[in-house]
Amino acid sequence: MNMEQVFSMCFCRGYKKVMRMFKHSRRKWIGALIIVFFFVLGDSGRLYAATQHKLPFDHGIPEEGKEGVYLYVDRDRNRLYVILNDTIVYHFAVATGKNSRLTPQGYFHIVTKVKNPWYLPTNIRGGDPSNPLGTRWMGLDVEGTNGYKYGIHGTRDPDSIGKHVSQGCVRMKNEDVEWLYRHIPLGTEVIIQ
Repeated sequence: MNMEQVFSMCFCRGYKKVMRMFKHSRRKWIGALIIVFFFVLGDSGRLYAATQHKLPFDHGIPEEGKEGVYLYVDRDRNRLYVILNDTIVYHFAVATGKNSRLTPQGYFHIVTKVKNPWYLPTNIRGGDPSNPLGTRWMGLDVEGTNGYKYGIHGTRDPDSIGKHVSQGCVRMKNEDVEWLYRHIPLGTEVIIQ
């Protein structure tokens, strides 16, 4: 079993179910080693240790006691956090709206996922290097938009990441949004504050 399979199991089945599965395994030490490796060593420094229970938010845990996976976007810090059972497991630098009104604030869900999305305002095909949406689109159910106006997407300008420059979407490096696209399913809750 490789790390991506363990990570997918944690997200799809839930951390507690995975721990129960390893608890009843004949090879408990292998399961424990995989979980420790997964949570402690991580990927490129983005993975937090499982022992860290306090989230680095000035205003407290967005969904204290919530089980499962959800995304939290901190517009002030331009960060997107992947949270599993009150623990940050990944974080990414993002770009958000040019001003505080552009990126919607609230509780949303991912309702669309598009690989190589077309940029309709100027009719740029998906996969074109000049496409400002990058390589992936994960649309949010902001009222009246059907998941096609506000979303989490890639970029053709990686230097914009970490800044307040978008028209309202959450912009990520293409390799980061591709990772998110692979691991975060439709219906996942997204909190933007």
